[in-house]
Amino acid sequence: MTTWLVTGGAGYIGSHVVRQFLESGRDVVVLDDLSTGLERFVAADVPLVRGSVDDPVAVAAALKRGGVPVDGVVHIAGFKYAGVSVSKPLETYRRNVVGTVVLLETMAAVGVDRLVFSGSAAVFGTPLTELVTEETAHAPESPYGASKDMDERIVVDAVAASEDLAAVTLRYFNVVGSSYPDIWDVSPYNLFPAVMRALAAGETPIVSGTDYPTPDGSCVRDYVHVGDIGLAHVTAAEALEQGRALLPAYNLGSGDGLSVLEIMDAFRRVTVIDFTPALRERRPGDPARIVASGEAAARDIGWAMRNTVDDMVRSAWEAWPR
Repeated sequence: MTTWLVTGGAGYIGSHVVRQFLESGRDVVVLDDLSTGLERFVAADVPLVRGSVDDPVAVAAALKRGGVPVDGVVHIAGFKYAGVSVSKPLETYRRNVVGTVVLLETMAAVGVDRLVFSGSAAVFGTPLTELVTEETAHAPESPYGASKDMDERIVVDAVAASEDLAAVTLRYFNVVGSSYPDIWDVSPYNLFPAVMRALAAGETPIVSGTDYPTPDGSCVRDYVHVGDIGLAHVTAAEALEQGRALLPAYNLGSGDGLSVLEIMDAFRRVTVIDFTPALRERRPGDPARIVASGEAAARDIGWAMRNTVDDMVRSAWEAWPR
C-alpha cells in the first residue's frame, strides 16, 4: 500500500482528492494551513499537518509522517484567486512559486520522487484558438496565472535535472459540484457558490455580460465535476507509480463548454426555483470563451467527463450548507 501527501487537502478540491485516494486503497497525509480549507473536510483518521508549503519544517514533517517518507505528493495548496492576485502579487508568488520550490527541495532531501501538480487554465490567459490543447501558447494575464506558469516550468526543470523525479501537471478549468454531501465549494468568487448563495438567501443570481460573441451572449467556460477531477489525480498517481511515460501537462477539459446562461437554466431545472438572473455589465478581463480538449488526458490517464451539467448542479446544491 502506498502513501501520498496531499497539500491543500482540507480544501474543496483537495479534500475530494484525499477521499478518492483513500477509496483507491492508498493511505493519505494532508498538509494544509487552513487559510481557506476546513478541518472538518478532513476525515478524523487522516493525519493532518497544519502548515504552509513555503515552510520547509512543516513540509518535511508531512513528507516523513511517522519517520517514513511518503511515496508521492499531490500538490494542490496555493493562492488561487486570479482577481485578488492583482492586488496581492507578492503573496501570490510567495505562496505559489516559493511554496513549489520549497516543496520540491524538501522532496529531494527526503527522497520522495513522484509529484502530481495542480495546474490551472489561467496559464493560457485569453486563448486565441477556439479549443485549448496542450500545444496552446501560454499567455497569463494575472499574477496568479503567471505564478502557475512559473510553477509548471519549475516542475519541468526539476524533472530534467533529476535522475529520479517523475511529475505531471493536471490543468483545471472550472471545477464544480460535489461527490460527498459534507464537502462544498467555499470560494467567495466562483460562479456555482455565488448562485447557490443567492438562491439560498432568496436573492437573484447575477450574470455579468450578455453581449459576448457566443451563441447566447454569455461567457462560455469548461465546467467539470470535482469528482472527475479527483479521479484524474488517482489515475495520474497510478501512472507515476507504474513508471509510465506521460506528457509534462494535461488539460482536464470537456471539449464543449457551457455558457453562464446555460448554467442558470440548469439551476432552475434542478432546484425548481423559478428565477430570472439579473443582467449586469461585463467584468473587465473576462474572455468570451475558454474551452479545452481533454483528448490527451483521455488517451494517457483515462480522463473522462462522467457527469452532466445537471449532475454538477444537483450535487453542488445538495452539499450546499443551508
